[in-house]
Amino acid sequence: MARVMVGVIGGTGLGEALGALGAGEQRVVETPFGPPSGPLTLTEVAGVPVALLSRHGEGHMLSPSRVPYRANIYALKAVGVTHVLASGAVGSLREELAPRHLVLPDQVIDRTFRRAATFFEDFVVHAEFAAPFCSSLRSALIKAGTGLPTRVHQGGTYVCMEGPQFSTRAESELHRSWGASLIGMTVMPEAKLAREAELCYALVALPTDYDCWRPHPANVDQQKLIEEILGNLKAATQNAIELIRRALPAVAALADKPCPCQSALALGIWSDRARIPQDVRDRLRVLVGKYL
Repeated sequence: MARVMVGVIGGTGLGEALGALGAGEQRVVETPFGPPSGPLTLTEVAGVPVALLSRHGEGHMLSPSRVPYRANIYALKAVGVTHVLASGAVGSLREELAPRHLVLPDQVIDRTFRRAATFFEDFVVHAEFAAPFCSSLRSALIKAGTGLPTRVHQGGTYVCMEGPQFSTRAESELHRSWGASLIGMTVMPEAKLAREAELCYALVALPTDYDCWRPHPANVDQQKLIEEILGNLKAATQNAIELIRRALPAVAALADKPCPCQSALALGIWSDRARIPQDVRDRLRVLVGKYL
């Protein structure tokens, strides 16, 4: 029987709360792409092996553009992770996606431009990415959301901007005109790299506010606004932790169910394999060893 190991990547708020899922062994993983955001915490939750990783590092010191996405995904793959449940704070672009709700997006628009978006710079790999989030993982999360003390929205398009500044009003309105549902800074290139690593990947998005397309009440000052956003984040974080906890047994049950995510590179290596140097093969063995 195949074995599932779940990687849990936390964003703002959830990164500090990951310990709520359990304590375990701290593992420092070296990668060809430098150090990850921090050590992995290897533990078990409800009998399911889990690797916890705080995306922004200890003390939230890594901005979205500086998160070592390649090292993070490589490290998870190296310790045996097969499925990734990620989370991250977002702004809502739709009235119905209220702060403190949870959203399970099914599409992405990538507007980042400063981040390394592939593991494969020494030969050519084209991975299918029409469906950026694993349908099996999303289904597990959707079922786990039944009875959760908040609304869990199924689907939506996440616009990933570079940041670290927030949107202008014009940008926010542009993203709404595209039909997008969420604005954030961290799902890309994380989801792309997970696909290149043949990991199933899904995101739990945590709306904290309505971005800037919806004017704030005139009687609310900036300090109170920040306090409200942080309060929304804290509440959404607790709901996300509970959703992930509930979903873990269903994710573990996917062990013997083949998923296209787990063979994403089967037809993706376009270079002449005989020309790929041995040192490159060795460096990327964790990712492509079964093909080269």
